Amino acid sequence: MNILIDIGHPAHVHYFKNFAKEVSSHGNEVLFTCRDKEVTISLLKHYGFRHINFGRNYKSKLGKIFGLFYFTFKLFLVALKFRPDMYLNASMYSAIVAWILRKPHISLEDTFNNEQVNLYLPFTSCVLTGDYPHPSLGKKEIRYNGYQELLYLHPNYFTPDKNVVELLAVNEEEKYMIIRFVAWNASHDFGHKGISYENKIKAITEFEKYAKVFISSESDLPSELQPYQIKIDSHMMHDAIVFASLLFGESSTMAEEAAMLGKPAIYLNDKSTFYTKHLEKRYDLVFNFSESEEDQLKAIDKGIELLKTPNIKEEWQKRRQKMLEDKIDVTAFLVWFMENYPESFRIMKENPGYQYNFK
Repeated sequence: MNILIDIGHPAHVHYFKNFAKEVSSHGNEVLFTCRDKEVTISLLKHYGFRHINFGRNYKSKLGKIFGLFYFTFKLFLVALKFRPDMYLNASMYSAIVAWILRKPHISLEDTFNNEQVNLYLPFTSCVLTGDYPHPSLGKKEIRYNGYQELLYLHPNYFTPDKNVVELLAVNEEEKYMIIRFVAWNASHDFGHKGISYENKIKAITEFEKYAKVFISSESDLPSELQPYQIKIDSHMMHDAIVFASLLFGESSTMAEEAAMLGKPAIYLNDKSTFYTKHLEKRYDLVFNFSESEEDQLKAIDKGIELLKTPNIKEEWQKRRQKMLEDKIDVTAFLVWFMENYPESFRIMKENPGYQYNFK
């Protein structure tokens, strides 16, 4: 079976790396397509995946409309040559191409951004979602007990590399934390402003009283913040989170990654996300704040409180273990679902409990 996986964000490489290795070991062929966004290409190269790069994303609204047609056409040409039997990912480009060529397209969804969902939902065959509270996507939806970040951070697949601490030049007894800034140029980012420059400076100034501060940023940092830039290979970011004392910032993905690894996370966004809200309400692993001035200051205070809390690492590992005991091995479930589709779709509709064969 030929499987085409379209990558829209660097995190998607992590989502599907274990899946791709597993199905390839079963004799299937996997091809990745992507746009040149941040570290996507370097991650695909690092893991040795066959891939085709369609070039840079367009950032303006008009450019994104043009990109919808341009990237769909580019992917269509690749599909004619590769002849996929199935398509995977929540990508409007691959969903449209799969629909044109009458092939199954399986989407994964966790942001529930209406603009994106409304574009691909009419064309996809099935949407896999976590079973935390979120808007229904109708008869195409299959819910599983897990989070997308468990595709790569489940303990069945992820073992942290302790060498990252040495690469960061941090002493064993020294605390450090990671601040994440995003570029705010994705289609679902329009209207957001993020943390103000003044409060970025305030956060760094306050946090470095208690821990060494590293910054991970989607966009270039101003010169005065560049000394804080984290300098490790992109594939080692999760290793860095494992040994950190706190994750603070504007990225829902990295906040969820921290939660999956049992690390305190503070996430700032006016809308938050359904999964970060669930991780706070159900497991107390994430703290959600809005982008308002008042909440930005509250978030900084919460960060200081967490950095000063004794034995916090042990407490968060207990919370993580509780979460893991509830969840399935999402990669094992996805491999089964893809390799047995459409029978797997019928089984999950009739007997959702079948997923617990993949604990």
